[in-house]
Amino acid sequence: MPSANHPTPRSAPAATSSRRSFLGDVSRSTLAAATVGSLVGTAGLRNAHAAGDDEIRVAMIGCGGRGTGATIDALSVPGGNLKVVAMADVFPDRLSIKKQSLMAQEQFKDRIDVPDDRSFIGFDAYKQAIDCLRPGDLALFATPPAFRAAHFAYAIEKGVHTFMEKPIAVDGASARRIIELAKRADEKSLRVGVGLMCRHCDRRNELKSRLDAGEAGELISFRGYRNHNPVHNLDLFPGPGDMPELLWQVRRFHNFLWGSGGIFSDYCIHHIDEVCWMKGAWPVKAEAIGGRHFQGKINDQNLDNYAIEYTFADGAKFFYQSRVMKDCHQQFGVFGQGSKGAFTISASGHSPARSAIYKSQRMEADNLLWAAAQPEPNPYRREWEDLVAAIRSGEAYNEAVRGAEASLVTAMGRMAAHVGRPLTYDEALNWEDDLTAGVADFTADSPAPVQADAEGKYPVPYPGKFKFETHS
Repeated sequence: MPSANHPTPRSAPAATSSRRSFLGDVSRSTLAAATVGSLVGTAGLRNAHAAGDDEIRVAMIGCGGRGTGATIDALSVPGGNLKVVAMADVFPDRLSIKKQSLMAQEQFKDRIDVPDDRSFIGFDAYKQAIDCLRPGDLALFATPPAFRAAHFAYAIEKGVHTFMEKPIAVDGASARRIIELAKRADEKSLRVGVGLMCRHCDRRNELKSRLDAGEAGELISFRGYRNHNPVHNLDLFPGPGDMPELLWQVRRFHNFLWGSGGIFSDYCIHHIDEVCWMKGAWPVKAEAIGGRHFQGKINDQNLDNYAIEYTFADGAKFFYQSRVMKDCHQQFGVFGQGSKGAFTISASGHSPARSAIYKSQRMEADNLLWAAAQPEPNPYRREWEDLVAAIRSGEAYNEAVRGAEASLVTAMGRMAAHVGRPLTYDEALNWEDDLTAGVADFTADSPAPVQADAEGKYPVPYPGKFKFETHS
């Protein structure tokens, strides 16, 4: 049965001793290799830079909002000594705007050094940016998820550590690629972080310890909600205009299954991952429904509502719903029921978590057993503190397999809704369809992976009709 191992609570933001606690966060399939990798060749990477130079150079690849946010989090690591030396994107305007934005941050004025000759545009720009790094430096990937495996492979080839934003896979084929690449990263003693920051949250870690100690009893069921107005602009009309179709789809990657796994994979992975972490396992099956209502000018490949029933090997259930529609009831959070009482994993947002445990199934103040102390340290910063500490200490640290598994389980729920039948974990992992085939070879002249019909509409899931998500 697939497992969802977890870290123990951290005692200090960047203490070397805390690194070993995070080994539990590495999938069992790579734990042994990661441990061996920490003993062989780590000294070479730690000392790869010139004598007396402990600066970690960073290549920022993907210059959207999340890339900028992750870069600021990285530069904010106390004593991290990180410096951005290269940037890459397929869109000149995004690179220019984000570079100006970063350089305007007074506190980072000495941490940003990206002249025009280290600013790269195009589908191969990631290679040029990584080529500006030395072995033991760091590549930060915040590109559309479809490109994650190709970019990760090149970083491994060049011997640089990696941070990858979630999701890092959109289907079974891309998850398998990441899992194989993780083994290669371990062989080269490279550190790999994945942007599932909830697992680095101090208060969620305390909740996990309390649940493991039995404070809520046997964990029986979970429920989660991500119901809100559209976060991204999903309106694809009037279409790409003078922009090539491929670039248009990359620009609006949330609209396309190949680019991101769609809004369900991109939006819902955090909730699904943190439930599986608390349970200590990945679900073995998903059954789901979903639909499209009145879309207005929205023309994409997403359903606008999903309801997923995940089943774990012991029979425990996780019920999850997502709705991205205007002017409807909004709810955001994940909760659980144990044999002794209910608990909150997160509520209202990813940070703060506001975790809590109750003495009964009534989640009311008079039944409160424990509540997370406030304020909560920022988990987006914690994940960077943990990654940088691992790079500095040389201890094994590879979140790629766990990130691929979380991405796969999320995609499994989406796929079950799209094809209209239950899917097992193994079916999802070995899925024949490959949404990201060929992306490593894309150029500006490449055809787009999906094409609009004569009316300008893109193929959409049709549950019960297609073998795969949008085709037979």
